[in-house]
Amino acid sequence: MPRNTLPLFLTSIRVLLAPFLLWRAWHGLAGWPYIACLVLAVVTDYYDGVVARRLRVDTGRLRRYDSVADTIFYVAAVAAVWLVWPAVLRQHALGIAAVAVLEVTRMVVDQWKFGRQASYHTWSAKVWNALLFLALLALMGFQRDTFLVPLAIWWGVASDTEGLFISFVLPHWQHDTPTLWHAYQIRQTAVGQSPITNK
Repeated sequence: MPRNTLPLFLTSIRVLLAPFLLWRAWHGLAGWPYIACLVLAVVTDYYDGVVARRLRVDTGRLRRYDSVADTIFYVAAVAAVWLVWPAVLRQHALGIAAVAVLEVTRMVVDQWKFGRQASYHTWSAKVWNALLFLALLALMGFQRDTFLVPLAIWWGVASDTEGLFISFVLPHWQHDTPTLWHAYQIRQTAVGQSPITNK
């Protein structure tokens, strides 16, 4: 059995959860099953990376698949909100549209510059995932429209903006780039300059 089987399985769980969320929401249902899916998504998102690193199979391809799985799951999670709480999404339409435009722009830029999609796993994106989890938990699990919804949306705008700038700064494709500063350091190293001496 290939060593990457377990991390692939853990990542694929989030892809498989997406249609279940949509099916539940199509019937106007959320509650505890939705909460269970959110928790399972967070747990697998954490452990697929841990297991991959421990098995030394955390390749660029596997990290890209992890990013794709995250996107599929959270798009389905937000689509489920639309089916159950459409008024909430209409209320925040501007922010959601900004996130969508930035996501598409990043895909186009990454494909144009690197010939493949990015997989930065930035610290800001990790915070965004946590905020999305809490906002969706409150809204779909406990029927509470809290300040976490707009906070998650506008943090997503900031996180995607950082990701876009990272793509512009990096001289070549690079997965797992925590911040824009890390991207700048990689660029400096690539042109043979030290971030310390180049003032």
